[in-house]
Amino acid sequence: MTGPGPDRAEGRRGPEPGRSTTSPGDARPPAGRHRGPVGLVRTLDERVDAWFEPARGNPALDGVAKAVTGLGDHGLMWAVTTAWRARHSGPDRARAVRALAIAGVESSLVNAGLKAVIGRARPDQGGLRLTEGGVPVREPKTSSFPSGHTLAAFCSATVMSQRGDRAGNALLFAGAALVGVSRLHLRAHHASDVVGGAAIGTALGLLGRRLL
Repeated sequence: MTGPGPDRAEGRRGPEPGRSTTSPGDARPPAGRHRGPVGLVRTLDERVDAWFEPARGNPALDGVAKAVTGLGDHGLMWAVTTAWRARHSGPDRARAVRALAIAGVESSLVNAGLKAVIGRARPDQGGLRLTEGGVPVREPKTSSFPSGHTLAAFCSATVMSQRGDRAGNALLFAGAALVGVSRLHLRAHHASDVVGGAAIGTALGLLGRRLL
């Protein structure tokens, strides 16, 4: 036979009605809300992930996300873009080839360095609903920040953009944005990883343009 509970033990009384048993130091923010700058980033990441959740499990959207991410792997999308930019002989062809080389070197070195230093964990894949089949998605094994796909996409788009070619530039940056969105849809990255990758990639691209 067990003895009385803690509040019924001799010399102990339960809390008075209306009085909280939680001390000020035990107060915690509500679920899904965090404090401080890091907490704000986490809140943003959680909210963006929640926005994408209704779209996951849709065969068409899952298929597009997998295909776009696949094109972003190993710079395949940007090799195709280079071929498009280099379709005419002359200075434009040489510039397109140099742009791809510069973007590839810059994005690879900076991405690898940042991932090694920051070492952020990837988003939890538990409960992720995605349609099976279609383009296989490579399982990421590196640090989450920054999104390497997004960094390379925006770096390449920035380096390959040309003055006066609004339509071509719009296509480049639309493709880069789709790469970032695909990483969020597949929950391969946090939203802050993608935003950081886009910002860093654009900065590297602007630097790369000076080398052309």
